[in-house]
Amino acid sequence: MTVADQTPGEPRKMRTSVKGPLVFSAFFAVLAFIAVLIFASGGSAHTPRFDLAFTGAGIAFIVSLVVAAMLSMSYKENAEHLGKGSGVNLSSKRPHGGHASPDSPDEPETHDGGH
Repeated sequence: MTVADQTPGEPRKMRTSVKGPLVFSAFFAVLAFIAVLIFASGGSAHTPRFDLAFTGAGIAFIVSLVVAAMLSMSYKENAEHLGKGSGVNLSSKRPHGGHASPDSPDEPETHDGGH
């Protein structure tokens, strides 16, 4: 579904909306903020480093938003014919791990013991 295929007034799917990547990025920004705030201060005896925490959160937000946007742009629906069939491609001539059975007519028999 492209932007041209959407009808006005209808809610978008999660993949085509902006909400999914923003929530994803906001989660990682909050996680980075908390982690940098705790670890950058150097212990409870020092003051918290909010400047580094906001910087880390901003970097995490932008990077995760770009990654989510790239992944959503590279998404492509599978062709209809790929969803049909059993998905198993076995040959009855080679039933176990690709090794031919001893009575297979494809391989010539050697009566000299393989020498």
